[in-house]
Amino acid sequence: MEAAEGLARVRYVTGKDLAEALPGADAVFMWDFLSDALAGAWPAAGGPGWVHIASAGVDRLLFPALVEGHTIVTNSRGVFDEPIAEYVLGLVLAFAKDLRTTFRLQDERRWRHRETERITGARALVIGTGPIGRAIGRRLTAAGLAVTGAGRTARETDPDLGTVLPMERLDEALAEADYVVLAAPLTPQTRGMIDAAALDRMRPSARLINVGRGGLVAEPDLVKALRAGRIAGAALDVFEDEPLPPSSPLWEMPGVVVSPHMSGDVVGWRDELVRLFTDNLGRYASGRPLRNVVDKRLGYVGSNQRG
Repeated sequence: MEAAEGLARVRYVTGKDLAEALPGADAVFMWDFLSDALAGAWPAAGGPGWVHIASAGVDRLLFPALVEGHTIVTNSRGVFDEPIAEYVLGLVLAFAKDLRTTFRLQDERRWRHRETERITGARALVIGTGPIGRAIGRRLTAAGLAVTGAGRTARETDPDLGTVLPMERLDEALAEADYVVLAAPLTPQTRGMIDAAALDRMRPSARLINVGRGGLVAEPDLVKALRAGRIAGAALDVFEDEPLPPSSPLWEMPGVVVSPHMSGDVVGWRDELVRLFTDNLGRYASGRPLRNVVDKRLGYVGSNQRG
């Protein structure tokens, strides 16, 4: 944060000190994107003019007083796109090539020949057409998968996602996919979108991959679907409650990959987050337009902005 300290007087606080620090602050860099401390500490008269969050998702940040007030919200869109896309491709390959069984058999020193699946020609549905979803679409297409997107706006020809179907046609898209990848923001419209009904529409051989937000999936419904064999597997990097409790059945279910919200975290990611914030801090101090301004009503950066 040395560069930021050259542009402004920086104060580092924890949640317990936040209420005292906010009235004198012009801007807040919310590093802990899972914290609810800001909502509890927000001044009744209104808070700072700008809040930046160290994540692409802003669902934990958009409490009513912030949404209704004058404060500008920006996110860290652009930092995680390619790393998450690489992670998703790795998960697709891990499923298709049954790497989990290979590692287990190696640990057991057992030689057991098996056949695996091809990914070339497999059908992937990417739900969410923001930068992360687009990076996933490009990566999977390059690996030979047939990609379709699903989002708010339908497009017949999209450079990254092929055909983009409107969310009203999600049922149809789910029924055709071998891999369903969730990269949508968590909003009132998307919360619980993958529920028992959606899982019933998926192919028995399909796998679900969630790198968006845990709340996109109705977790109890997913557990039931996996137990009943209604889908073949799931790779989950995000959960409604994090850390995932040790009592969750997802830890030990066959065909399930659990990772601790790390799909976008690669070597150097913290430095990238700080560089983005520092660039915006310079813009804020000089009165220039900020990058990644979130539409607080929609819950994500508007489509007319570039990261």
